[in-house]
Amino acid sequence: MTATGAKILIIDDEPQIRKLLRVTLTAHGFEAAEAATGQEGMLQATMVRPDLIVLDLGLPDLSGMEVLQHIREWSQVPIIILTAQDQEQDKVAALDRGADDYVTKPFGMGEFMARMRVALRHTAKTQDEPVLRLGPIVIDLSQRSVELHGEKLKLTPTEYDLLKVLAINAGRVMTHRQLLKQVWGGHQYESDSQYLRVYVGHLRKKLEEDPTRPKYIVTEPGIGYRFTWQEPV
Repeated sequence: MTATGAKILIIDDEPQIRKLLRVTLTAHGFEAAEAATGQEGMLQATMVRPDLIVLDLGLPDLSGMEVLQHIREWSQVPIIILTAQDQEQDKVAALDRGADDYVTKPFGMGEFMARMRVALRHTAKTQDEPVLRLGPIVIDLSQRSVELHGEKLKLTPTEYDLLKVLAINAGRVMTHRQLLKQVWGGHQYESDSQYLRVYVGHLRKKLEEDPTRPKYIVTEPGIGYRFTWQEPV
């Protein structure tokens, strides 16, 4: 599946938001379907079988969280949630329950389209790629080795595991809980973000030109971290 021509389902009760997204998506070669309620959105998801869903958390009948959970029972379609500025806890909860990313209202279409492309690209990728090339960073998953600008980096096993999870999910925000669970495992670590702060700090010192102004491992305040890099144009 290429990005152009992908089917996007918009579940939002605000007509102006749906219109803005529909017009923009159509202009970029996507197909757009719409739903104004949670029930209609869940029905459309089964009928249209979209390649990506844009889901507002504030729907008039069901909560967006209920819609998310319902769809996740049978589909792994990428879901980008739309949230209000003050819904930080909702963002974390939605991401932990399977949403792929979030965009905060009001949002710029440039930001939205970039997040959407990342979600579509991540789905199209095979997870068994042996080598990840992310700008100057090359991660050989079979050898558990990392190079930066052609030079091998010395990472501890935990640093490597953390970088691997972030890199495999490059472009997507990963919550504290998701990272703690995937890297350390077990429920005892899930609420202890101090582990993350320490190891993210170690990785930044080894990866970043200026660890205080990171370009690769970016903090999403109150939520988690996102691995980013500048793709070649």
